[in-house]
Amino acid sequence: MRIWSLHPRYLDRQGLTACWRESLLAQAVLVGNTRGYTRHPQLERFRTVPDPVATIGDYLTAVADEASARGYRFDRALVRRRSDVPVVIPVTRGQLDLEWAHLRAKLALRDPSRLAAFSDVAVPEPHPLFTAIPGPVADWERATGDPTP
Repeated sequence: MRIWSLHPRYLDRQGLTACWRESLLAQAVLVGNTRGYTRHPQLERFRTVPDPVATIGDYLTAVADEASARGYRFDRALVRRRSDVPVVIPVTRGQLDLEWAHLRAKLALRDPSRLAAFSDVAVPEPHPLFTAIPGPVADWERATGDPTP
């Protein structure tokens, strides 16, 4: 499961679709509708907020907004609920750098033209749910490898 901290604009079609599906799975876990993935480390940051289900709903909504901007139709009825006042979760620059390197490697294989479109991005924006703060890779991250591009 990869719940990207990066803004969904950077994801290719496959990445955006996978992010939607995996975030829906995360929602199911947070609601208590599945036995699998209940201890998945990527869910730690959602469990720290007062209303994890609404917060993952806010996350999903931003992914659906990006999909709509590209002409895709993600079923927004699958989003359980959203926050009245959205929470902003901190994400470290180290985490964003690691994810950016990870995504760039995927784009190099799957969608080189999309990678080229973002070749001038040295410091990627986070997903609208997150705000970037200084710091290393998150403790919950299980990815390996050098985060530098």
